[in-house]
Amino acid sequence: MNVLLNKLKFDEKGLIPAIIQDADSREVLMMAYMNREALERTIATGTTWFYSRSHGQLWNKGETSGNVQKVVDIRCDCDADTLLVLVKAAGPACHTGHNTCFFSNLKGEENEPALFDPETVYGSGSPSILNELQEVIRGRYRERPEGSYTTYLFNQGIDKILKKVGEETAEVIIAAKNPDNGELIYEISDLIYHLLVLMVAKDVSLSDVFAELRGRR
Repeated sequence: MNVLLNKLKFDEKGLIPAIIQDADSREVLMMAYMNREALERTIATGTTWFYSRSHGQLWNKGETSGNVQKVVDIRCDCDADTLLVLVKAAGPACHTGHNTCFFSNLKGEENEPALFDPETVYGSGSPSILNELQEVIRGRYRERPEGSYTTYLFNQGIDKILKKVGEETAEVIIAAKNPDNGELIYEISDLIYHLLVLMVAKDVSLSDVFAELRGRR
C-alpha cells in the first residue's frame, strides 16, 4: 500500500478526490477529498476518513451519525489522481438522509426519497445543530477573530470557561423553579453552548460523549 501512496498525485493543496461506491450494489454514494493523512487513517482504521476543505480538518464518516463506511477495497485510476473506495455502509451516505448524495437530476427532480431527513423529523429543532455549533466554536478556537465572545472565553483561559459553566448551571436550576419553560430553554441553551466551549478547550468531541452515552445504554 505504501508503494501505491507514493505514486498518487495529490493536487497543489495536498488533496485527492475520492469516489465512494457501495461494494455490493456498485452505487456511487458520495465524493469527498482526502489528504495523505486521511488516506492513511482510512487504511489504518478500515473506515473512511476525509479532509474537509470548508473546515480545514479531518473527519471520520459516521463519527457522529453512526453511518460508518467500512472499507472493502481502495483503487486508483490510471492517472493515479483519483481514488475509488469500495465500502459497506452502515447507513445513508448523504446528510439529507438519502442513500447517495447523487439523488437528484439537473432539473431538481429527486430519484429516491430520503431514508431519514432530520429537518422533517425534528423541524427546526434538529439535533444536528450541536455538530454545527461545535464546528463554529472550533473555528473560533483556531482563528480567534476579534470581537467574538467565544474568542474572549478562549483567550481568558480554562478558569474563566469553568466559571461560566458553573454560572450557567446555576441559572438553569433557578429557571427550572419557574413555571415558564421558555426561560428554562433559554438557560439550557446557554449552558450547552458553554459546555461545548469547554469541550473544545479540552479537546473533547461530541462523538466522545455520544460513545460514552451509547456504552451506558
